[in-house]
Amino acid sequence: MFAVNAIPHFVAGVQGRPFPSPFAKPPGRGLSRPMVNVGWGAANAVVAWLLLALPGPLDLTSPADALAFGLGALSMGLMLASWFGKVEDAG
Repeated sequence: MFAVNAIPHFVAGVQGRPFPSPFAKPPGRGLSRPMVNVGWGAANAVVAWLLLALPGPLDLTSPADALAFGLGALSMGLMLASWFGKVEDAG
């Protein structure tokens, strides 16, 4: 979840575009400045690394690990697409 969520925030931030974040007003719907999104994306990436690396190594050559990671990334991507689609439609 955190790995997938890091991508749109970080990319929008480095492109200099505002993007919804938990720090916007209203949270998750308003737009945050690019610097906020770079920081939020980086924080999500750090949490993702902590959750993936510290409990035990993630071995993407293992079918079970690859399937779990892939399904998690796909489900999070679909959820984020649905959420941000609603935010864009409302704006």
